[in-house]
Amino acid sequence: MKTLARWLKRLLLLLLGLACLWFFWLFGWVLYWGKVDPGMTRFMELRLAELREKNPQAQLRQQWVPYERISIHLKRALIAAEDAKFVDHEGFDWEGIQKAIEKNEKKGRFAAGGSTISQQLAKNLLLTPSKTFWRKGNEVVITLMLEYSWSKRRIFEVYLNVIEWGDGVFGAEAAARHYYGISAAALGPEQAARLASMVPNPRFYDRHRATPGLARKSAIILKRMPAAEVP
Repeated sequence: MKTLARWLKRLLLLLLGLACLWFFWLFGWVLYWGKVDPGMTRFMELRLAELREKNPQAQLRQQWVPYERISIHLKRALIAAEDAKFVDHEGFDWEGIQKAIEKNEKKGRFAAGGSTISQQLAKNLLLTPSKTFWRKGNEVVITLMLEYSWSKRRIFEVYLNVIEWGDGVFGAEAAARHYYGISAAALGPEQAARLASMVPNPRFYDRHRATPGLARKSAIILKRMPAAEVP
């Protein structure tokens, strides 16, 4: 029994050591991207691999633009649509999470997630879309890393430049040009509200741009935008 206990202790220490190395590796990327703009996120890599299964020559559309060259209307629209408390919370909107749980229980299915902008960015930068406890745990840790090592402005700037906005379309600049033929800086309030309403299911809305639900969501977001506080 003593021998078994000793080996179990060694195994536990080994696993703990590997976990520490893993999180140090993640933190290294977080610190690096705090200063250097990400070229390709983990989520982009996965989407590109999917596209290349159908077309080996497929490329993603993405163009990085600085924070100040993105329309204030789009910033307000995304805050209003995705995370109204973004500038105030420390990574997690506990009230929003509770409401999402209640909504899911009422509908009997997964209908709302309650993830903040920081959580969405954490997942997109370094993780897969899987719903395992390990992935969710990593998301929590990376979210805390982002919140305590980056400014809110930097988190939002990276988010605006890397989120998915269509089939192979990533970031505000590519989205503005894909849907409207203009730069991200030139987006007006209605255009921004429509783009923000697409974020939860961008590839579907890219293919079904005339769906009535999209117009309804856009109208709701447009009304909320004046109250949105941006970093």
